[in-house]
Amino acid sequence: MKINFTNISYKIAVKYHIIFWCSYFIINVIRWGSYFNDYWYSIKSNLVEFPLHILIVYFNIYYLFPNYIIKKKYKRYFIYLFLSLICSYLLRTAFNYLLVSENIWPEAEGVQEAFTFNHLLAVMIGEIYVITFVLTIKLIIAWLYEKNRVESLQEVQLKTELQFLKAQIQPHFFFNTLNNLYALTLTNSKLAPEVVLKLSEIMEYILYDAKESKIRLLKEINYIQNYIDLEKLRFGNKVNISFNFQGDLESDYVPPLLFLPFIENCFKHGTRENNNLLIEISFKKTANRKLIFSVVNNFNKFSFQNTKHGIGNKNIKRRLELLFKDNYTLLMKKENEKYFVNLTLQL
Repeated sequence: MKINFTNISYKIAVKYHIIFWCSYFIINVIRWGSYFNDYWYSIKSNLVEFPLHILIVYFNIYYLFPNYIIKKKYKRYFIYLFLSLICSYLLRTAFNYLLVSENIWPEAEGVQEAFTFNHLLAVMIGEIYVITFVLTIKLIIAWLYEKNRVESLQEVQLKTELQFLKAQIQPHFFFNTLNNLYALTLTNSKLAPEVVLKLSEIMEYILYDAKESKIRLLKEINYIQNYIDLEKLRFGNKVNISFNFQGDLESDYVPPLLFLPFIENCFKHGTRENNNLLIEISFKKTANRKLIFSVVNNFNKFSFQNTKHGIGNKNIKRRLELLFKDNYTLLMKKENEKYFVNLTLQL
């Protein structure tokens, strides 16, 4: 995951910077006050050193890192880092000597003087420790922020794609139903008003209920029944449908318009001229809260070979991937002029 140092800095409120440095200062005062058994000395020395810590840390995080490390200018970074450490050492040593104590290295064993290699190395390592410590916190915050940002974008993308896939079903369904209604009006069929009534009920379902992420399973089944009623008005006695329900389905919720494409395909591929359509639909809820939806229908070979603009199965497979990830199985097969669909979902 790529971390953007130029933008992430503005996501940390100033109050958190103040809280961090105040907490770090108090811990350091207690630590060195306990070590020297002189808390007044610890307060004075930390008051001198902490402004320098803050300056060199922010200089590294907000200037050197974005301009040199991120841009892979490593030599320049280490040159500027070394120069900033030298400046910090000179200022720290001078201020400690003038404002705190002439003994500028009391924690060292024996008599140690300023501007020696050992003292220079000790002070620089201390500054590098502070820079590394704060930079680690910065990287963790940046990583968490970027992780949340990516997850938010993925969630928005997921919702957008699901809405698009759901929207595809609606015009697809209405296109088929209006074709059915058109066929009835051509023959001045008395069934046309009933088709209009059923269609209005389905439109109400799609306009209001289908907007939700999940609806009651029984409501979805009722919607399927309305669709089947429309098709039966068109095909009459040529359609023979059986429903089978097992388990308590009243308290369960499913994504809307999930099963309709499979039912649509039954009518799309199962009827032609004088062929009768036989459909068996089953909803079964298991003890481990799995829903098994199955459809079996006879099909017309010619309609399979001449299908145009089919979006049903492709649409539903993508929706299942987005909604359930690995918590579903979908099996579809043709056998002995019958088409079998078996969909298992984890409720």
